[in-house]
Amino acid sequence: MIDLKAKDPELFNGIAKHTAKDIAENARSNKPTQLRKFYDEIVMWDNKVAMDPDKFEEYLPFIRMLNAKAAYAEGRKLVDDKYVKLLNSGLKQVDDAKTMRTFKLFMEAFMGFYKQERPN
Repeated sequence: MIDLKAKDPELFNGIAKHTAKDIAENARSNKPTQLRKFYDEIVMWDNKVAMDPDKFEEYLPFIRMLNAKAAYAEGRKLVDDKYVKLLNSGLKQVDDAKTMRTFKLFMEAFMGFYKQERPN
């Protein structure tokens, strides 16, 4: 879905916007407040990694546990499979502090465009 290592100049612009538009199509799930909870956790892990990069390997299982949390949210129909696939696509590429930061920045851009697509 997304490529965090491609160094595409459109990652935080066109790609994030297209992804937000695609995920916003489902009016029955993917509420902005629900997606914000996932984004907030991504930010929290990015901050922890930035403060202590040597602990990245220790944090990685907990970072990837976001996939399980997304699956649970999908089971409760709070998010849909497109959002779960987006998180999975990004999280499987997170393998160091740099890719964690890129994933966080992508999700930040995604959330901005998502708010434009679904203001409430």
